[in-house]
Amino acid sequence: MGSSSNSSSSDFFYRRHVFLCYKNPAVWPPRIEAAEFDRLPRLLHAAINARKPHIKKETCLTICEGHDGTETSNGDVLIFPDMIRYRRLTHFDVETFVEEVIVKEGEWLPGNPESLKASYVFVCSHGSRDRRCGVFGPVLVSRFREEIGLHGLQGKVLVSSCSHIGGNKYAGNVIIIGSSINGEVTGHLYGYVTPDGVPLLFRQHIIAGEIFDSLWRGQIGLSEDEQKKKQEQRLQLNGARNLEGNTVAGSRCQTVGESCCQDNEDSCCCQNDVLEERREVSGDHKSKENLNVLRRINKGVSHKFSSMPTWLDSWEQEDTYAALAVVCAAVSVAIAYSCYKQ
Repeated sequence: MGSSSNSSSSDFFYRRHVFLCYKNPAVWPPRIEAAEFDRLPRLLHAAINARKPHIKKETCLTICEGHDGTETSNGDVLIFPDMIRYRRLTHFDVETFVEEVIVKEGEWLPGNPESLKASYVFVCSHGSRDRRCGVFGPVLVSRFREEIGLHGLQGKVLVSSCSHIGGNKYAGNVIIIGSSINGEVTGHLYGYVTPDGVPLLFRQHIIAGEIFDSLWRGQIGLSEDEQKKKQEQRLQLNGARNLEGNTVAGSRCQTVGESCCQDNEDSCCCQNDVLEERREVSGDHKSKENLNVLRRINKGVSHKFSSMPTWLDSWEQEDTYAALAVVCAAVSVAIAYSCYKQ
């Protein structure tokens, strides 16, 4: 992914994704990048924004889960597609780190960059920002870890909760970053991922190296036209000749003219209006509806990728009982009134 001029940040999509490992979703405030008591994320976010005119590659900052003494300790910084990690960044080092690594694209000498070899799965679990992500995220993380264990890929595929990546209405949102068959590092964003869908997505994307087009929202570093072209080529290779209505708008920031590191509503998110239309789902779902989805999944009800739950699908057993109770009450009133008249 080559560098681009920052003279017009709205003309291209972000080309570098920086993940700061920091605490866990249970304690993340809605705006962790601006939280007064979370100094490290706030300072890193501010430093990247301050140097934005001098950064060659549009850079997106996201927070992922961090646990000291593990693969991703608090303060670790993961940089994609560079596939490098810097250990234990502190708030004292932020300005120097941003200048040397993000602006000058060199090395931060105190940190000694480590090469990353694994594939990475990031699942939006930012419940304080959006309840849907808080409901789906932890369940999806667990399912991905189950698949990693089933396929014996411990250490080769890593999954982590992450902060807001935009597109709440597409929950669950998942980013998968890793090397493709030709060795190129790519990052792909998927939406409407469900627990039952994780095994298929895992097998197709991570094991087989193929894009799952029905849930695909975009690829990091490509323009909108490039993303449409790539998906059309994939669909043609898969034997799909009727492409009308199936092209996907690529990943870009929601707010025109703002950097992906700006504090806008959907920073860093990939937009796919066609995916939304195909599922006929509004962005105003309540948390209860997502819980109903999870209950149906746990009951073993089949869920198709091609459509999100409709009104009829979400008609739960308790809804049926309530409706019967209302009908019975109405019949009882009618009988009582008839007797009264007689």
